[in-house]
Amino acid sequence: MWKSTGKLADGREIIYFDESAGLGRAELPDRRDLSADTVPAHDQAAAEAELRWDRIVGEWVVIAAQRQDRTFLPPTDECPLCPSTPGRLTEIPAPGYDVVVFENRFPSLRGVVSGDIGLAPRTASGPARGPAFGRCEVVCFTSDHDASFASLTPRRVRTVVEAWADRTAVLGAAAGVAQVYCFENRGEEIGVTLHHPHGQIYAFPFITPRTQQMLAQARAHAAAGLGNLFDDLLAGELADGSRIVARNEHWIAFVPAAARWPYEVMLYPAVRAPDLPAVSEAARAGFGEVYLDVLGRLDALFGIRMPYIAAWHQAPGTDPFARREFGLHLQVISVRRAPGKLKYLAGTESGMGVWINDVTPEAAARSLREAR
Repeated sequence: MWKSTGKLADGREIIYFDESAGLGRAELPDRRDLSADTVPAHDQAAAEAELRWDRIVGEWVVIAAQRQDRTFLPPTDECPLCPSTPGRLTEIPAPGYDVVVFENRFPSLRGVVSGDIGLAPRTASGPARGPAFGRCEVVCFTSDHDASFASLTPRRVRTVVEAWADRTAVLGAAAGVAQVYCFENRGEEIGVTLHHPHGQIYAFPFITPRTQQMLAQARAHAAAGLGNLFDDLLAGELADGSRIVARNEHWIAFVPAAARWPYEVMLYPAVRAPDLPAVSEAARAGFGEVYLDVLGRLDALFGIRMPYIAAWHQAPGTDPFARREFGLHLQVISVRRAPGKLKYLAGTESGMGVWINDVTPEAAARSLREAR
């Protein structure tokens, strides 16, 4: 894999991850005039996102009103993620690419800076707030507009894994970044705004609520003398076996025993690692076999492309406990519960955070094992 870095017309960074050397893609100039991207004077109040602290539940909320006019489901011949052609310039100046990463043109978080990032005091008597520092990147998995992650070759999946690991290491080392989150949304049912196969990476200035909850559980588990929470969970799934969907020497895919979504799959490395940069070369190479298998089963389940969110859970920051005890894993969730039926977050889920699943995890796993 060969990495090269360039600049877009408005100064945003673009990084090519190529499977062949000497292509010179990063040297190609972005010939677009993006000066019209300035925010009108009457919209200056919404020009930058901000963080606001919810004191009732103890969570940061990102207010990003400036993103309302971002590109929304353009026709194929206007896709901004396809390679540039002589007649149409896009976000990628090169006429072709393998995997490419660039700063989002419409970010929720912006401006990773050195030193204090300015998080507002959580004990303020009024609404705690501050600039939404961080970084949002787009990851294009292929130049083929009509492809999907499930149709990638194992070699291309390995290139994507290397891109994820690289960006996790680079962004995680930036001052003020507390956690790096790599994810993919697929399908209009999920809410995607671009059909081209792509994912995103967020560099947060805080540790996300779900990660905080997992770390708290891991600490309590260790404090009780029960060992590592993630190792115990995986060992229990392997011993039970009824929820295993696919596996190889390096990865195990299973439906969690307390799945919230009708079709939810976790992928754990056989050897625990805190994050993607820490995953061994052999495990990186073996990931595609299991993940492509899982995605193929999801698509085969109802005979249509399954809408899903694929979310990488990684250890945050440099906290010694998190680096030592957290277990990297990929969570794949789908909002489709049956042909023609979606799982909506209704009163109990949205209002109280209490999930009700219409499909037993064991039945979901069995259906996925049988789907080919």
